[in-house]
Amino acid sequence: MRVFSILFRKEFKNYFLTPFGWVILALILLMQGLSMTTAMEKMKDAPLSENFVFVSLHSPNFWFYFLFTFPLLTMRLFAEEEKSGTLETLMTAPVSSLQVVLSKYFAALSFYALLWLPILLHLKIFTAITGNPPPYEVGHLIGTYTILMLIGCFFLAIGCLASTLSSNQIVAGIITIAILVMLFFLGFVPYITGEGFQAVSLFHYVSIQEHLANFARGIIDTRAIVYYLSMAAFVLFLTHVTLDFRRWKS
Repeated sequence: MRVFSILFRKEFKNYFLTPFGWVILALILLMQGLSMTTAMEKMKDAPLSENFVFVSLHSPNFWFYFLFTFPLLTMRLFAEEEKSGTLETLMTAPVSSLQVVLSKYFAALSFYALLWLPILLHLKIFTAITGNPPPYEVGHLIGTYTILMLIGCFFLAIGCLASTLSSNQIVAGIITIAILVMLFFLGFVPYITGEGFQAVSLFHYVSIQEHLANFARGIIDTRAIVYYLSMAAFVLFLTHVTLDFRRWKS
C-alpha cells in the first residue's frame, strides 16, 4: 500500500505540475459552460419536459468533448514513459506491474472526477443570474455524477490499455478515441435496426447514451453499474497482462 500511495501521488501531481493538466481543466470548464448555456437557451425558448442537468448533458457539444477527455488524460501515462525510457527504469524497480497500473489508473480517475466538480459551480451561477434555483432534483445530480464516474472507470481503463500498446502518445490517443467512438455508435444500433432485431437488448444494455439519460433522470440501474465496473476490471487486467509481458520481455 505504501508503494502504491507513493506512485499514486507522483502520477496525480503530474497533472498539476505540467501545463497539460491545466489546459484540460480549462477546456472542460469552458465546454461545460457552453453546454449549460445551450440548456438555458432552450429553457428560455420553450418549457422543457426534462430536468436542467439532463438537458445540459445532451447538448450537441457534450459528447464531442466528453469522448475526447479520455485519450487526453491517458495517452501519456505509459507511452510517454516508454518513449523517454523512464518506464523501463520503473519496471526494474521493486514494484509490481499491478501497482504501476493501478497507481496511474486511479490518478487519472481522481483527476477525471475533479473535472466534473465545476458543474456545481455552474449551477450556483445559474441561481445567481436568474434568481431562481435550477430545475432539477438532488436525485438527478446524484444519478448524473454516478453515471459519469461509472463511464469514466471503463473508458479510462481503455485509455490505459491503449497507452501500453504504443510508445507514441498520438497513436495511443487515436486507439482510445477509435474504441470509444465505436462504443458510442453501438448505442444507435437499436434506432437503425429497430426493436425487431434479435440482439437489440444487448445494444440497449451497452448503450452509454441510454445509461446517461436514465441516470440523469435519477433512475439508478444496477445492471449498468455491474457492466461498467466489470468491464473496467477486465480491461485493467488486460493492461496489467500487457505491461507484465513487456516487463519480462525486456
